[in-house]
Amino acid sequence: MDNKKDRSQKQKQPRKMTKQRRIAVLRFRAALLVVVIGVLAFCINRYVPTSARADLHSYYGKVGEGEAAVILGSQIMDVRGKTDSGKYYLPYSFVTTFLNPGFYWDADNNQILYTTPSRINTTDIGNEAGGDVILQDGTIYLSLDLIRDHTDLDVTIYSDPDRIAIQKDFRDLNMARTMSKGNIRLLGGIKSKVLTEVESGTDLIYLDEIDEWSHVATWDGYIGYIESRKLNPVETVTLERESAGEKYSYIQMSAPVNLIWHVIGQQESNDLLLQDVAAVTGVNVISPTWFSVLNNDGEIQDLSSSEYVENAHSLGMQVWGLIDNFGTGFTSYEVLSHTDSRQNLIRNIMDAALNAGMDGINVDFETLTPETIPHFLEFLRELSVQTHENGLILSMDDPVPETYSSFYRRDLQAQVVDYIIIMGYDEHYSGSETAGSVASMPWVEKGIIDTIRETPASRTILAVPFYTRIWKTQAGTLSSLAVGMRAGAEEAAAAEVSYWNTDTMQNYAQWEQDGVKYQVWLEDLNSLRERMKLIRQYHLAGVASWRLGFEIPEVWAVISEEIAQLAS
Repeated sequence: MDNKKDRSQKQKQPRKMTKQRRIAVLRFRAALLVVVIGVLAFCINRYVPTSARADLHSYYGKVGEGEAAVILGSQIMDVRGKTDSGKYYLPYSFVTTFLNPGFYWDADNNQILYTTPSRINTTDIGNEAGGDVILQDGTIYLSLDLIRDHTDLDVTIYSDPDRIAIQKDFRDLNMARTMSKGNIRLLGGIKSKVLTEVESGTDLIYLDEIDEWSHVATWDGYIGYIESRKLNPVETVTLERESAGEKYSYIQMSAPVNLIWHVIGQQESNDLLLQDVAAVTGVNVISPTWFSVLNNDGEIQDLSSSEYVENAHSLGMQVWGLIDNFGTGFTSYEVLSHTDSRQNLIRNIMDAALNAGMDGINVDFETLTPETIPHFLEFLRELSVQTHENGLILSMDDPVPETYSSFYRRDLQAQVVDYIIIMGYDEHYSGSETAGSVASMPWVEKGIIDTIRETPASRTILAVPFYTRIWKTQAGTLSSLAVGMRAGAEEAAAAEVSYWNTDTMQNYAQWEQDGVKYQVWLEDLNSLRERMKLIRQYHLAGVASWRLGFEIPEVWAVISEEIAQLAS
């Protein structure tokens, strides 16, 4: 009995762990710990955001001594600003390209000009620091103070590295406000380095979204990514701003414009005004072709007549004398790129206009080159100072926007002139390789749409043709002759093929005679009505017609009827 009890108690005692077993257990625990640590490290590496900061010197690029990086809106620019004597500067070329094209370098006099609605401001270019315009290493720099005097900008200066953050767009901005505090990171992802922190309620410029990360820009010059969940819904907003500098005002007619151009080839032609407009009704502006540039010094041919103006006024017509650049013996670039000749041209135009008692000036400068445009725009600015000071209306004739004229900057023209006139003709012209309409309706409409993308429709006028072209194909050679409305209709009367062309919205005629093929896309009352409908459809400021003497009397009733609807 006692032996059994002893054996039972002996069996219940735990066996001692062998050395090998203890080692195995320790190894297992160590391996388990490694696994746990690895899992924790993986989770931390994957799910815990990094707080490491991005190197701003790398982010903004190398910034040398006396330089400043430039951030424009949501873009870090390649250009460098200057810091000197506590002032900050930006290169002239950068300013005119991206911020304000109104600054103009007068190379002859080594000055920067800035023309406001009332005056031409001049600032000398210096080599010493501290001025508003300095020259360093062959580059002209404008001070931020000078730029902001004339430009609506938000500018903030930062150091380490030196940088200039600029915001210039305040209309139709896509904005998103943060719902909570967050980090703007270099790239999308919580492991991307931090550029900056933003507080709850911070307004950010929203660019786009990639995989639950929003690409944004801050107002102080950081462009990076923030978690989309931290943002309120995106809104398109326009920020109210107080415009910098003087505001332009425009001289407008009280009624829609109904203008006719009057070709004056010599002084005696002025005496024919009353005879030439005897059948004209409804016209409230006549534009005689009185002035032409003569030479690179800015001298002009002047055919103006005060008696002509008096007669036009007696008929209820304003007179807008036309100045063109059609002559030879000069180049538009030479006469406009030199301040002395440009301002001499303006003085000559204004002297003639005031002596004749004109009501306005119509500028018809054509075939301009890209190199000429900055100087041409300065010409319009400086001319507008004089016209508005003297109560004269300033209008500009522009071709429809096509490749050869896409660089005309109609938007900048419209800033300073009272009216932009679309020359809605010459779709096909004397040198065209194929026969076609002078102004098909789809081409005209596209010209209107493309123009008013740059100009206010309320100050844009459509010019219509009173002429057509009779196209002749003989022995494979194409030629054409421009004729008035009556002559075109008479030529088409004997046509073998004649119909309303729905593509061009014109009457088309075709015939053969003595082996010669003739074609004509007629300008008549039907095509005129279609053009006038476009004027009403796009709420334009009126109509101009090229030219007096090419019309048939019935056109005036059609124009007056449509103009009346435009005015109502």
